[in-house]
Amino acid sequence: MTDGDEQPPGRTTDGDEPRPTDSSTTGAALVADVDAADVDPPSANRADAAPPPPASVPAGDGDSAPVPSENADSAPDLGDPAADTSPPPHPVADTSPSQPVAVVAPYPVPPAQPDPARTVRGRRRWALWTALGLALGLVAGAVPGVLLREPPPDAAGRTAAKDDPGTAAQRRLGERMLALLDRQATALVRADRAGFLAVAEPAARAGLTRRYEALRALRVTTWRSTADGVPAAVDGKPGEWRFVVTVGYCFVVPDCAPSTVELGTRWRLTGEEPRLAAVDPSATDPAGVRPWQVSDLAVAVGKRVVVATTPAQRRRLPGLLAQAETAALAADRYAIGGTPPDRYLVYYAGKGEWQRWYGGGRPKWTAGYAVGVGGGRHDVVLNAQIVTPAGIDDLLRHELTHAASLPDRGYADRADWWLVEGLAEYAGADGQPVHRYDGLAEVRKLLRGGWSGRLDAVAPADDAGDDRVGGAYGVSYLAVRHLVDRYGEQRMLDFYRAVVHQGRSPAQAADEVFGDPWSMLHDDCVAYVRGVVG
Repeated sequence: MTDGDEQPPGRTTDGDEPRPTDSSTTGAALVADVDAADVDPPSANRADAAPPPPASVPAGDGDSAPVPSENADSAPDLGDPAADTSPPPHPVADTSPSQPVAVVAPYPVPPAQPDPARTVRGRRRWALWTALGLALGLVAGAVPGVLLREPPPDAAGRTAAKDDPGTAAQRRLGERMLALLDRQATALVRADRAGFLAVAEPAARAGLTRRYEALRALRVTTWRSTADGVPAAVDGKPGEWRFVVTVGYCFVVPDCAPSTVELGTRWRLTGEEPRLAAVDPSATDPAGVRPWQVSDLAVAVGKRVVVATTPAQRRRLPGLLAQAETAALAADRYAIGGTPPDRYLVYYAGKGEWQRWYGGGRPKWTAGYAVGVGGGRHDVVLNAQIVTPAGIDDLLRHELTHAASLPDRGYADRADWWLVEGLAEYAGADGQPVHRYDGLAEVRKLLRGGWSGRLDAVAPADDAGDDRVGGAYGVSYLAVRHLVDRYGEQRMLDFYRAVVHQGRSPAQAADEVFGDPWSMLHDDCVAYVRGVVG
C-alpha cells in the first residue's frame, strides 16, 4: 500500500495509464489550486461521522464495480522524437503568479453498489499488495535514495575510469551538456518555456513541452542535474551521444530535501555545440518511470497534499484533494521523529497509467501503493479502476501513513512486515472500535489454519488468496492495536522507530522502549488477536 506498504521502489503496484486525448487540453498540464481550508472534507472523514456497521455488513468498503478507465492508449515516451507526432500543446492561461488554473467538477459516485460479501476481500487485498510490494523491493535493495552508478559505457561497451586521460574530451563535453541543462533548469523554475526548449533540437520540443507543462503544473521549485560519468558516443551514429544524469527536484516547497530521478539524455553535436535530442526514462532507476515523464497531468494543490491525474479525469480532483487533505491530518500523527513530509504527492492512475507509472506490472486487484523517490518522500498511486468512493478514505490514510512513517530507504526485513502494515492499518481504522474492523472474519479464518502463530511469519505470499491477505492485515492491525492500548501511541511509535528505522530486533526494542520482554509481549499480542475474534 505504500512504501511502507510497503513496497520499495515498486511497492504494491506500479501504475501507468495511457495519456488521454482531450481536444481542449491536449498536451497541457492543468492545475486547480485548492486551499485545504476551503475544502469541505467528506462526512466519512469527520470525527462526528457515524461509525461503519459491523464487519458482517461492511459499509461499502469493498469490491464495488471498478471505475472504468477513461484512457485507452499508452502515452508516448516523452522526449522521444519518434513518439511526438502531435504539435506542441497550447499553453494554459496562467491566471496566478505561479500556476494555470482549471475548473473541475465534483468527484462522481458510481451508481453500482458493492456486494457486502466481497467488500472486505477487495479492500484487504489492496492493502496487502501495497505492503508486500514495498517489503520485497526493500529486501531486494531496490530503494531510491542516493543513486550510485558506474560511469556509462563507451561506444564499445567499456566503462571509462574518471582518471583515464582518454576521457578528457568526454569530460569537457559532459561539462558543456550540464551547463545547458542548468540553463534549462533555470528556465523551468522561472516558467520560461522558450528558454526551456532553447537547448533542444526542434524534433524534441513537442515531447519536452509536455514534460515542461507537467512539471509546471506540479509547481516545480528545484531542478538540478548532476552526473557521475561522462557522455558516451552512440555506436554507429556519428555525432550522437548519450549522457546519464541524476536530477534532484522539489515540488511546491522551495527548499526541500530533493527527490531524485535518473534520466538518459541523448545529444547531437552541431559543430562543437551539443543539442538535446531526447530525454528518456532510465531503465536502471529503481523507482521506475515518474508520471510527469510520460503523461499530461491535471493537478490540484492543497495545504498538505498535491493530487495529480490525467486531464481526462481532472473532474475528480476536488473530491480527491478534500479526502487526501483529511487523510493527511491523520497520517501526520505517525511521522517518525515528529516531522511529517512537507507535502504528500498522490497520483490517480487510469488503466494505461497504472500499467506504466513507476514500472507498472501490479496485480489487477491492487488499489494503491506508495513508492520511495528519495529525499524522504514516498509518492502514492491509486488505481482508478479499483478504488471506490466508499473505500478511498481508509486507503488514503493507510498509504499516507506509510509515506509519513517509513524510512527514506524503506525497510529490509520481511519479518517486520506485520509492524509496518499494522501501523498503516491502525491509522486507516481511524480510531474506530476494534469490533468495527472489517477484516475480523478473515483473521478468524487465518487462525483456524494456515498461520504458525508467529507475527514475523504472517506476511502473505504474492499469490495468496483474498482471505489470507485480509487475515494477515487484520492480525497486524490487532497486534499494533494491542501495543497502543497497553503502552500508548507514542511508545508504540518509539518501538516502530527502533525496529523499522534503527534496525533493532523486536527483542532489543521491546526491552528499551517497553521495559518488557518481547517473548512475553509477542504472546500477549497473539492472545489478544485470538480473544478478539473468538
